[in-house]
This record gives sequence, structure tokens and C-alpha cells, in this order.
Amino acid sequence: MSKGRILVVEDEEDILELIRFNLSRDGYDVDGVAHGEDALRAVRKELPDLMILDLMLPGLDGLEVCRRLRQEPATRHLPIIMLTARGEEPDVVAGLEVGADDYVTKPFSPRVLLARVKSILRRSSPEPEPDEEKALRMGGLTIHSGRREVLLGSESLALTATEFNLLLLLTKRPGWVFTRQQIIDAVRGDDYHITDRAVDVQVAGLRKKLGASGSHIQTVRGVGYRFAE
Repeated sequence: MSKGRILVVEDEEDILELIRFNLSRDGYDVDGVAHGEDALRAVRKELPDLMILDLMLPGLDGLEVCRRLRQEPATRHLPIIMLTARGEEPDVVAGLEVGADDYVTKPFSPRVLLARVKSILRRSSPEPEPDEEKALRMGGLTIHSGRREVLLGSESLALTATEFNLLLLLTKRPGWVFTRQQIIDAVRGDDYHITDRAVDVQVAGLRKKLGASGSHIQTVRGVGYRFAE
């Protein structure tokens, strides 16, 4: 039985085949395309469970592919791992700002990539939510953990998997101050190495999407963040 369908967008054939081999061996169905435009067509034809997206592609680059997918209701929650040789902090921040859920730099370990895939799919899988009473209501927001949906009033917000997990972490313990490292460990896993700046980018993006309710996410200078009622 397949563990899920993954779309790999990579224009280097040897890297594409390396990823395909390792993911297929672990039980995933893997499709591959080499161009950004083909990636958009493939996703719109059949939505995968996760996308592995190279940044430097011929034609439409990975950043623009990610940006467009996040703008469409059908694909705004699609888990996306960016895979690229561009590993400087500005590149990582740029990828996170357009909505990537994870960022893996080349050269990479297939085992590490597989672990990231499993981690993101596990975090993005709905949890059982037997009734509406399980919904968390706070700061003008309604958070359905099982449906992985956030409502601002009656409006459904387009959050990435990482943004949703970040909000859920903060709102489950209102007033509690989480350090940036605690946020990384809880939201992305303790094997994820990323700078404080990238965490700040995620928080800033989440605040923007929350509108007036974003003011409930408070910065604790020199420590981290908390959600204040």
C-alpha cells in the first residue's frame, strides 16, 4: 500500500532519479517533472500529498511556482519542500516567505530528505476531531486541529502547514513564552537547523495573515514569542 504520492520538480535527471529511487523504495508513489510550468499542470491535474521543488528551474523558477500554488485555494495547504544548491540565509528566508514548509540544500543525504518527507506528512495529516467542541476559540480565531482549518470570524485563512502548526503551538498554551528553538523543535522537528531570522519570518507572515488578531502574537524581547489573550 502506498504511503502517499509525491511530485518531484527537478531538472537534473540524476538527482531526480536518486530521489525517485529512495522514495519509491520506502513505499511512496513518485512522479517527476523538470519544468515549473509542468509542475503547475501536474498539480492541477492530480493533487499530490507533497511536493519536492527545486528552486533553479528552466522557465518558471521554484519560488514563482510556490507563490502561485499558495495563491490557489486547492493547493494553498500542499506541503512543499524546497531542494536547492542555494543555501545562504537570504535564499532560505525567501523560500519560507513564499510559503515553503521546509528547505533542504544540495548536496543532500537521501536519508535526511526521506526523514523530512515523513515528518512533514505526519504533521500535515489531520488528527481525529470527533465534534465541534474540540475547536479552539481564542483571540477572534477558531482553530480546528482535525480539519487543520483556521477561521477569522467566518473567513477561512490560507495558512501553510508550518504556519498552522506554529499558531496551534502558541494558542494551546496562551501566555506561555516559547523560545525560537522550542518553536523549531515543536513545529519542524529537533533535527531542523535554521536561523532565528527564519523563525521571525514565519511569525511575521502568520501575523500578517491573521490581520488584527495577529497582535495577539507578542514578541518577548531576547526570548521568543507568546500568544496573549
